[in-house]
Parts: sequence; C-alpha cells; structure tokens
Amino acid sequence: MIQVTELGYMGIAVKNPDDWKQFATEIVGMELVNEGERDRCYLRMDYWHHRLVLQAGNSDDLEYLGFRVAGADEFEQMQRQLSEAGLKVRLGSEEEAEERRVLQVMKLQDPDGTPIEIFHGPEVQFKKPFHAGRAMHGRFKTGAGGLGHCIVRQKDVEAAFRFYSLLGMRGGVEYKIRFGKHVVEPVFMHCNERDHTVAFGLGASERRINHLMIEVDNLDDVGLTYDLVRKNKIPVTILPGKHSNDHMYSFYFRNPSGWMIEYGWGARSATYQSEYYVEDVYGHQPESGGFGMPDLNK
Repeated sequence: MIQVTELGYMGIAVKNPDDWKQFATEIVGMELVNEGERDRCYLRMDYWHHRLVLQAGNSDDLEYLGFRVAGADEFEQMQRQLSEAGLKVRLGSEEEAEERRVLQVMKLQDPDGTPIEIFHGPEVQFKKPFHAGRAMHGRFKTGAGGLGHCIVRQKDVEAAFRFYSLLGMRGGVEYKIRFGKHVVEPVFMHCNERDHTVAFGLGASERRINHLMIEVDNLDDVGLTYDLVRKNKIPVTILPGKHSNDHMYSFYFRNPSGWMIEYGWGARSATYQSEYYVEDVYGHQPESGGFGMPDLNK
C-alpha cells in the first residue's frame, strides 16, 4: 500500500486576514509571505514556500488539508489505489498545482466533506532563510513529521478510519475519557514519526477543525508564547500540561477564527503499537471553553 508521508500544508478561510497576519507573526512566530495575490497570503515555518495559506472567506474554518507522497511514482500509485477503492479522485491541473507550489496534486474529500489534497514535490526555498515573525529561542519542528497534527470533525468515525487508512495511515483509539456517563474514544492516525497526524471522534461540532498543533524545538518558546497570549488577552482554552499519548508539553489558545492552536514541545515518536490512556500525565485543565466538545456531562 502506498502511504502519505506527512501533513504538508493546510488552507484556512479567514474573515479578518489582518487579524490573522498579526496573530500568526506576533504571537505564533510564523513568517508572513505576501506575493501580491488579492485574496490570499502565506505562512512559513521552515524552508518550504508555505505551510499555511490564509484565504479570504467567511467560514473561518479549514478549507483543505494537503498530504504528501514521496514522488511521482507514488503519486500515480496513490491515485490508482484510491480510485480502485471507489473514491472519487480528480487530478489537478498544472495551474492548480502551481497555485499550491507543488509538482502535482490530486483532489478528493474525506467522509465528512473536508477537501483533501494529495501532492508531491513541494517548492522548497533553501536559498531563503526562515525569518520568524517575532523573536524565538528556537525553531518550529517540522522535518519528517510535517506541519504538525490536527483534529477534524467526522460524523462517521468508522468511515473516517477506513478513508485515512486508504491513505496509508494507521492508528486507533488512544484515549478513553469519561464525561459523567459518557466515554469519548478519539481515534488517532499517524503516517510518520509523529504520534498522530490526524485525529477525530470528539463528537459533533460546527467547524471542520478543532485544533492545529504546531511544535517547537525549544521549551522556552512554549513559555514565551504563553506569556504573549496572556499579555494580549487571547483566550486560553487548555492550560499547560503533558499528554499521555505523544508526551507533548503544550497549551491551547483561540486564534482569530475561534478554533484552537496547540503550541507544544517535547513530543515522543510514534510507538507503532496500540495502547490507550484515561487521562493526561498532568495539567491540561480546561479554561475558557475547554476542548471544544459537546457538553457530555448533561
């Protein structure tokens, strides 16, 4: 089976691009790239042309996820693999690939309707050093782990598991979290050294995306960002703590679109074996809306 290798990029629609530009650079530390396109700009985290696209739009939500395959041969085999499984796949035009700054792209949807793109050959700009939007102690941790991870809405968890398995991901339940009489069992899928790249199973939500996790290679940048978030009165939704599954030390806060950014450090690599947990190692108490899940205590 052909496998995707990373979450390479993400597109998001934003109502207030100026607020997002300030937030992404002055709070998160990403580099803003504006190439004169009226409806979009780009955010860098490393040598790639971009990792996030800010697209003007009213949804304030995830627009698409871009997953990488190793090369042209794998791209062709992935297209065949998905088509033979009965999925509707469209090969993107040269213009669409150029828009994404990749060599080739194909487009489809996951079971919840989220646009998914499979690509190979991202534009990498080694001649252009990454320049953080504000002072940082270290850098963003991407590399073989890709952009980071995200939790997305899926009404049919079993269908979502089958879909992401067809992309070559593997995984399963990693937590059994009790809320009163209810137990939530989120599913985590990985495709590289990160514990997970995509997760789902938190219940119904209005938006496609719950949160995007980005990782830094220096613990002090988590502390610095936490202070910046508090100083700028940005709502913190989950206090600092350490996850049991990926061992990430992190905290969560609202972005200008209302969903969450998880800012973390110190994650362990994927175990490649199944295990589950009933709570985090420490911390991560909810605040200001918590994890964005339905109130299951009722």
